[in-house]
Amino acid sequence: MASGGYRFEGFELDPADRRLTRDGVLVDLNARYLDALILLVREQGRLVPKDRFMDEVWRGVPVTDEALTQCIRTLRRTLGDDAARPRFIATAPKHGYRFIAAVEPLAEQDARTPATADPTGADRGPIPRPFLTLGVAGVAGGGLAGLVGGLIYGLIGASEPAPGGVGALSVLLVMICVTTLVAVVGAAGVCFGMVLAARIARRFDAWSIVGGAGGGLLVGAVVKLLGADAITLLFGGSPGDITGAPEGAVLGAAVGLAAWLTVRRTRRGSLRLGVATAAGCGLVAGLMVAILGGRLMGGSLDLLADQFPGSRLRLDAFGRLFGEPDFGPVSHVVSAGLEGLLFCACIVGTMILARRRFRLFRPRV
Repeated sequence: MASGGYRFEGFELDPADRRLTRDGVLVDLNARYLDALILLVREQGRLVPKDRFMDEVWRGVPVTDEALTQCIRTLRRTLGDDAARPRFIATAPKHGYRFIAAVEPLAEQDARTPATADPTGADRGPIPRPFLTLGVAGVAGGGLAGLVGGLIYGLIGASEPAPGGVGALSVLLVMICVTTLVAVVGAAGVCFGMVLAARIARRFDAWSIVGGAGGGLLVGAVVKLLGADAITLLFGGSPGDITGAPEGAVLGAAVGLAAWLTVRRTRRGSLRLGVATAAGCGLVAGLMVAILGGRLMGGSLDLLADQFPGSRLRLDAFGRLFGEPDFGPVSHVVSAGLEGLLFCACIVGTMILARRRFRLFRPRV
């Protein structure tokens, strides 16, 4: 094969520059495992005996067969391969391995071109595809959180007596639509704030916290301004201090922190751990908002109900679950914590799923 480099199923391998990338994004792989992959790809379609790995990868260093097995296992995980249904590396039991994917040789100058580009893929257009994909996935997760929250609050609101002939189904549908819309807008601000921060920093790392907080702050401020003006215009009264910029910033920072901790670092199959981490971050953020006097959706709905006594959207039934006659302080804190948990877990969970589905930001090995 050509000595310049190789391309296979979205991956590019440059042996001379010792780089493996997928869609322009650098894949982290330690030196010895990279040597093993180079050997396999160069011998594409041909059996590579175990002895050759020992001679050319470990170079005479005495190791057990388990070291080679672990090497192949790591390469498969990195490439997204499955030993039972291999697309890249097939096993010849007791003999060795062969690389079975179609390999396209690259001219030497083509293999050098990516070396001058940003290894994260941040120079591939205004917004690099991995970042954009994660942003869109996060917005979808926000919509899911809003849908679930709207269903819960809608069922609670529908359980209250109906003034003016408003039906329970109408209450439920309105609540689902309102909370889903608010959650999608909030998630868009937070997620694309993280995307912008990643674009500027040229990597998806701790800057996601700053980006998430900034996006949440901006969207929270705009939504509060427009919402307050719309309610004042339509009903002739101020809605009061509903959720806004500070709450958006706190939740956005929590999403950014959870994304940084889990999206790049969570290995395949660890979705549960990633979502649990995100849920914890969101729970703490929601509790902080309530304890410091802020309001999320539940608190804002209760405030609106107090400002407009004829409102059907009351959450007193939620308060009675905690021994309160109405939506009191305990209900406020609990609902805020649950909202933060749901919002953060859904956003980060869908981001992790997108990373796994599209093989974005392979974890370090």
